[in-house]
Amino acid sequence: MSTFKAIGTAARMAIFFWIACGLAYPLILTGFAQVAFPGQANGSLLRNTQNQVIGSSLIGQKFTSGRYFQGRPSSIEYKAEASGASQLAPTNKALAERVKADTAAFEAQNGTKPTIDLVTTPASGLDPHITPAGAAAQVERVAKARNLAPDQVRKRVAEHTEGRFLGLFGEPRVNVLELNLALDGAQR
Repeated sequence: MSTFKAIGTAARMAIFFWIACGLAYPLILTGFAQVAFPGQANGSLLRNTQNQVIGSSLIGQKFTSGRYFQGRPSSIEYKAEASGASQLAPTNKALAERVKADTAAFEAQNGTKPTIDLVTTPASGLDPHITPAGAAAQVERVAKARNLAPDQVRKRVAEHTEGRFLGLFGEPRVNVLELNLALDGAQR
């Protein structure tokens, strides 16, 4: 085989695989996802009662009002385009000070100690979930701020507690944004 023939064959193969893997395959998968899983393919967006997009069930948000459950802290300020962790070691003084300050703020706001997930950042910086215990630690504050009975709020927490994936993987969790939306809907 001559050099030019080999170069031509290689060029044709490169073009074929570029079209097949770089164009056809992504378009086929995108089309399939739009048909089979349209909600997930479009970002798992959540809407308020006016049908306005207010977030994604996959990305945490910061809630500061006492009327809302608070999620995990974020080392990236909940910016989805900058997903990542702080990379601070457990022995890092800045991390220890931040956790101590977050713990004190939580105790002052809720009258109880926070669970570990409420004062530590997730690896992605975007985790939208807290533990059921983390939600339970906030029930009294949210109920008081919304003029609801704590049992009504506990019921909403229980309704929005997701179990283990396939009954085996992960831990039970509560999606904070979905829970807060449910509470807003219950008040109207």
